[in-house]
Amino acid sequence: MRPILLGLCAAFFFATTFVLNRAMEMSGGSWIWSASLRFIFMIPFLLMIVVRRKNLKPLFHMMKENPSAWMLWSFVGFGLFYAPLCFATVYSPGWLVAGTWQFTIIAGSLLVPFFYVTIHTKTGTLKKRGRIPVKGLLFSLIILVGIALMQFEHAGHLSAKEFWLGIIPVVIASFAYPLGNRKMMVIVDGRLDVFQRVLGMTLASLPLWLLLSIYGLATVGLPSLNQTVQSLIVALSSGVIATVLFFKATDMVKDNMQQLASVEATQSMEVIFALIGEVLFLSIAFPSLISWGGILLVVVGMVLHSYITHAGAVKASPIQTNVNNLGSN
Repeated sequence: MRPILLGLCAAFFFATTFVLNRAMEMSGGSWIWSASLRFIFMIPFLLMIVVRRKNLKPLFHMMKENPSAWMLWSFVGFGLFYAPLCFATVYSPGWLVAGTWQFTIIAGSLLVPFFYVTIHTKTGTLKKRGRIPVKGLLFSLIILVGIALMQFEHAGHLSAKEFWLGIIPVVIASFAYPLGNRKMMVIVDGRLDVFQRVLGMTLASLPLWLLLSIYGLATVGLPSLNQTVQSLIVALSSGVIATVLFFKATDMVKDNMQQLASVEATQSMEVIFALIGEVLFLSIAFPSLISWGGILLVVVGMVLHSYITHAGAVKASPIQTNVNNLGSN
């Protein structure tokens, strides 16, 4: 029960990202500062964790081995993930962005053929190109239908341009996040823990956030004190607290595939938590029955996808393949 509670707490803190980003947008703050300040503020918190664990030197040593790869995949995994996600809040409420973001489950499945998996056999190990998990993808289509239902109600209030600007950036982010993180996990090859990897990717993506900040200064001016404080809260809650809670939960049940699936499925609650947050603090209109149907399908789709994925892993025993955790959002 404890891992499930930790997973739910992680989903709650992850959801603050969508609520606060929308709040900053509604109060006149720019998505440029919402994106850049989060990662700039994450650095001191992550540094404290990594330094306290005495893991900073190995991180810098590994980053020096292949700096171009760190820069490229950090740009993809963090830059092309979070900047579009913040941009989407200009056109869509946070709960809708959170719901559309669950498309990353489908994107992750479609990216499988671009990676090799390590297969352990009695005679040794071999690498084989991954295959799209068809059964899991079929259940993922439930998520896609749910997203379509949620967007259906929203589409009636927007022009075609505004509608697509609220969707396309989230879809881009949904592919960029797992692609960048999985590529970095291949490069790291288990030699760094999650805090080292996230800190390394944050540092490697820092040039992007600094350039974005300069662009923000030139176009919209300095961020307000309110947006600065809210960005700090997002960095701490989503970038640090939620990450720690989620990985603690998955680590507790890593040897039990059924329980691991349950923990991963708790992340579907991000949509509900984001919706509750916006209703309570931003006074948004309550979603219609159609949107609620879409939310329900997204949650059910994520739960089924997690169970089918890990049921397949259990059936594959004694041959086991590596599983890539994606990290935090």
